[in-house]
Amino acid sequence: MSSTLHSSHIEPTAADLPRSMRAMVLERPGEPLKAADLPMPEPLPGQILLRIEACGVCRTDLHLVDGELPDPVLPMVPGHEIVGRVAALGAGVTGVGLGQRMGVPWLGWTCGRCSYCNRHQENLCDHARFTGYQIHGGYAEYTVADARYCFPLDDTLDAAEAAPLLCAGLIGYRALAMAGDARRIGLYGFGAAAHIICQVAVWQGREVYAFTRREDAASRDFARALGACWTGASDERPPQRLDAALIFAPAGELVPAALRTLCKGGIVVCAGIHMSDIPSFPYGILWGERRIVSVANLTRRDGDEFLALAARVPVRTEVTRFALTDANLALDRLRRGELQGAAVLIP
Repeated sequence: MSSTLHSSHIEPTAADLPRSMRAMVLERPGEPLKAADLPMPEPLPGQILLRIEACGVCRTDLHLVDGELPDPVLPMVPGHEIVGRVAALGAGVTGVGLGQRMGVPWLGWTCGRCSYCNRHQENLCDHARFTGYQIHGGYAEYTVADARYCFPLDDTLDAAEAAPLLCAGLIGYRALAMAGDARRIGLYGFGAAAHIICQVAVWQGREVYAFTRREDAASRDFARALGACWTGASDERPPQRLDAALIFAPAGELVPAALRTLCKGGIVVCAGIHMSDIPSFPYGILWGERRIVSVANLTRRDGDEFLALAARVPVRTEVTRFALTDANLALDRLRRGELQGAAVLIP
């Protein structure tokens, strides 16, 4: 991924920017998003204004819309897998140029002062603010973002194909990192994150075992095409015990199912921001120093490391493009499990 400035791509000056923008807005959880004309946002000190080229549709957006996340800021423009061009700079922003392509992730701001921030665990900051949840996101034509929490992106990337890297890729990478040097890895739920991390794990020389819903033969075919050495239903046992299992589906019942596949010392990584309740299970399937951990958000270091790695692999994302005004359709298809890879909105 290149971090050079792209002076050949000229953005309009502030005087040329429109006074309003089109956006899809969540007014109340449980209701469809509504199309609205909103005032053009202005970047405050330290912020950049981005003209959005693409925004991925994440399962976290679905949890927000369906009312499964606590205390949302409403009304809210969802979306936190944003690829855009810098259209204006707030006071004090340096090292960023007009027209430069930038990516905006889920983590949008941290306090920088709490014990977590001081321990390089900014993903756990008690005062953190998140894009598309407490900060207006990318289901729009423009957005503002804290320049410190944005990532430079290469001009050669297709904007829609790059968008899923900014959450599905980043969270998947953090989950994979938690698995350490595990050689045999199970992926539960073969959606946006798993199809990215499958490519990374195979490139690293690991064995990938993909678990899907029993009726989802298409996802199993997709996983095999990306290098999975075995595919099966979520309640099946793989031919060998696994060193790690990464759970991307928001289904708590998968935790004991994954534990049963692990060798001693193995780890289950729960990679979603929301999951249904985990049912009780016998201690015997945890015993043997097996572990269960969760992934919370991401750090800027995760972003720098993963985007560099994705360019080396190189990661290729499978995306289905939707018009901005078709955001509700994209969310419905994600909810019904009808997509391979990721959905992306194009303003």
